[in-house]
Amino acid sequence: MTDARATAGSAPLVGRAADCLEAGGVVLLPTDTVFGLAALPDNAAAVARIFTLKDRPGHKNLAVMVSNIEQLEAIGAKVTDQARALIDSPFCPGPLTLAVGLHETGRADWLRGREELAFRMPDDAFLLELIDRTGPLLVTSANRSGMGTLGNAAAAAAQLTGHPDMVIEGRECGAMPSTLVNCCRVPPVIERVGVIPPDALAGYLGS
Repeated sequence: MTDARATAGSAPLVGRAADCLEAGGVVLLPTDTVFGLAALPDNAAAVARIFTLKDRPGHKNLAVMVSNIEQLEAIGAKVTDQARALIDSPFCPGPLTLAVGLHETGRADWLRGREELAFRMPDDAFLLELIDRTGPLLVTSANRSGMGTLGNAAAAAAQLTGHPDMVIEGRECGAMPSTLVNCCRVPPVIERVGVIPPDALAGYLGS
């Protein structure tokens, strides 16, 4: 396990994290909400390790982080008008996760068999630079399944069932996850209340 201290815009650290991910590693890193575990979505072994580290049931899909809408569309996501309105809102990039449908054709191989995809664009310079280099990342909160999230890297790592390949420190993180809106429903429905309160999103959800 490698420990490193993250600094937004640190090109050498972005490179080290990208190299670790591209080699099939799992990285524990700070996000703009909670600490997360990240892996490349097309590396089945790395994704399986995330489930093991979290002791998470295998049937629960992981969310994806992207740096722009082009990355999202390239992997086969359906971006409806309502989803696009939320993407264009002041909450994105930020602590807003959206669930969207998937096209039958043209989707990434690792999305086969799935009916929807949860994604978000983080409001974090380091993460956005990393995702620009690696492409979309599977990212989930760095906590053991059923347990709360912790605000520093050491505590988050200690709660897991094993060791990530790289731990990036840098700052404290919050304990509240992103707000999740299901855009596959008409109108969209808030399925998890997080950093963004429901009343702030009311104007974007329609009726």
